[in-house]
Amino acid sequence: MNPNNKRKALGKGLEQLFSNESLNVIDSIEEEIVKNASKDDIVLLDINELRSNPYQPRKNFDKEKLEELANSIKEYGVLEPIIVSRSIKGYEIVAGERRKKACEIAGIEKIPAIIKDFSDEEMMQIAILENIQREDLTAIEEAQAYSNLINTLNITQEELAQKIGKSRSYITNMLGLLRLPNEVKDDILNEEISMGHARVLSKLEDSEKIKELVNKIKHEHLSVRDLENITNNNNQYERKNKIIRVKEPNKYGYVEEAITDLVGNRVKINKNKIVIPFNSEKDLERILEILNVDVKID
Repeated sequence: MNPNNKRKALGKGLEQLFSNESLNVIDSIEEEIVKNASKDDIVLLDINELRSNPYQPRKNFDKEKLEELANSIKEYGVLEPIIVSRSIKGYEIVAGERRKKACEIAGIEKIPAIIKDFSDEEMMQIAILENIQREDLTAIEEAQAYSNLINTLNITQEELAQKIGKSRSYITNMLGLLRLPNEVKDDILNEEISMGHARVLSKLEDSEKIKELVNKIKHEHLSVRDLENITNNNNQYERKNKIIRVKEPNKYGYVEEAITDLVGNRVKINKNKIVIPFNSEKDLERILEILNVDVKID
C-alpha cells in the first residue's frame, strides 16, 4: 500500500471518529492503524521511553485486572502493539496504557509499538473515547471525560448524549459532579460514597452543607434514600438509635435509583407503575437495548 494512501486512510478514519453521529468507532480506528501497518512499522520501544497520554482521563487502574493481563503477557507476549506518538522526550501513549502498565508488572522492558503523528486534540479525543468505551471509569473520571469532549469538539450536552448513546439527563447529572468540592470528589474516586449519593449532593449549592452531609453518609451509613429525604424535606430529619424518621418516605426510592443507574434516565414509580422517560427514538432504542428488549422502531 502506498504510504501516502495509508496516511489518507488514517486521516479519513480520524475525521470519521470525530465528526460521526456516533463516537463508538474507536476500535475501528485502532484496528485500521494496526491493519495498515507493515512489519517495519512495528518497533520495539523501551518501557522507560514511554509516558502516559497527558489527556488520559483514567487515574486509577484495576490492580487485579492488570495482574491478570501481566500474567497473560508473560505467557503469550503482547498480542497487539500499542499506538504511540513522538514527544519532546520519548513517546506518548495514544492507545495501550494498560498493556504498558502490565508489561511493567511483568518485568518486560520492551513493548511492540506503532508510531503515528497525532495533534494534541486528537490525542485527547482518542484517549477519552478509548477509556469511555473499553473500561469502567470512576464517576469523576467519566464526568471529566465528558466535559473534555464537549469543550474540544465544541458540541452541546444534547449532541454528546446522542453521540455516545446516553440520555441528556445522564450527561447533565454526570457533569454536575464536577461542581462538588474537591474532597468530595476524592471520596467518590475512593468509592467512600456512591454515585447515587453523589448525584443527590451535586444538586446542592452550599459546599459546607455538602461536606456536612458527606460526613453523615460516611459515619451514619446513610442510604441514598436517606439522603434524598434529608434534602427533599428541608432537613426535617431525625436519627435516634440509628432509626431514621421521615415524613411519608418513598418506599420505592431505592428501586427508582437502581433503575435510573441502569438506564441513565430519571425513573419514577407512581401508583404501581414504573415510568421511564426518553428524549428521542434513539434514546428509546438505547434503553430497550439495555433492558434486552428486541423491538424494531420504524
